[in-house]
Amino acid sequence: MSRRTRTTAYLFATIAVAGTLTACGGDPLDSDSDSGSGSDSDSGTIVVGSANFPESELLMEMYAQALEAEGVEVETKPNIGSREVYMEAFKSGDIDLLPEYNGGLLSYLTEGDMPEGVSAPEDVYTALQDVLPEGSQTLPQSAAEDKDSLTVTKETAEKYSLSSIEDLAPIAKDLKLGASPEFKKRAQGVPGLEKAYGVTFKELTPTDPGGPLTIAALKKGDVDVANVFTTDSAIPTNDWVVLEDPKNLFLAQNVVPLIRSEVLTDDAESALNAVSDALTTENLTDALAEVQVDKADPATVAKEFLADNGID
Repeated sequence: MSRRTRTTAYLFATIAVAGTLTACGGDPLDSDSDSGSGSDSDSGTIVVGSANFPESELLMEMYAQALEAEGVEVETKPNIGSREVYMEAFKSGDIDLLPEYNGGLLSYLTEGDMPEGVSAPEDVYTALQDVLPEGSQTLPQSAAEDKDSLTVTKETAEKYSLSSIEDLAPIAKDLKLGASPEFKKRAQGVPGLEKAYGVTFKELTPTDPGGPLTIAALKKGDVDVANVFTTDSAIPTNDWVVLEDPKNLFLAQNVVPLIRSEVLTDDAESALNAVSDALTTENLTDALAEVQVDKADPATVAKEFLADNGID
């Protein structure tokens, strides 16, 4: 079995956030330590990170354990933070591999200046190739998709006759939106809702990116509308309503590995592609439910997923 190091998430997140505050022009996570960028890539180790929500950590474990099965040394750095934080870590070389989502990554890298007519998975993936950070690449994307959504309780949907984001336009001024703080500035967040749908909420209540704080806020009635990921088991469990997105504000969000090219070997590529090939929206939703509902450890769920799909 290959060596696995699991870096304390709090420590790394603190370093990453501090890095985003450095002066413009320098590498965000540069330091004077002997390790240079902080990555173990020179020693043959692939550093796999995740965002700060359960599905991302689960996918990190799937990819990391598949790499280990191929004899690749792996270090994991879970729960780094939002895309704004972990992408700085990736660009600086502190992270080698991330489980990403094609549409969200494209929107982030284009800073909202999206190419016309791009919403389908293949189109999003093609457009993404033109804006990837230097020295990085994406491997083939998975069929598994987990989109952002605006979700409401069944009671709210019935009260206001809501089925689409468009239906929010005349009433949003009286409603509270629950989402991560970054949603306030993202092209696929508040600015996009205002531009595409004319939807302006009374206020944004900062929670987390589709995580337990967001779920709890909607369940308790602290917010009226929430940014929930479509694979979240809380949606069917609570009989919530995902509002349709007819203008495709939320692009295709297929799972895709983002990796620094210099660490990609044939064995690593084979392992990562095997995971992506095995993932579907349905089995990812089921696996995530084990983590969120049954409170199973993501590493254990990932191990079971790989074994069930012959990746071990």
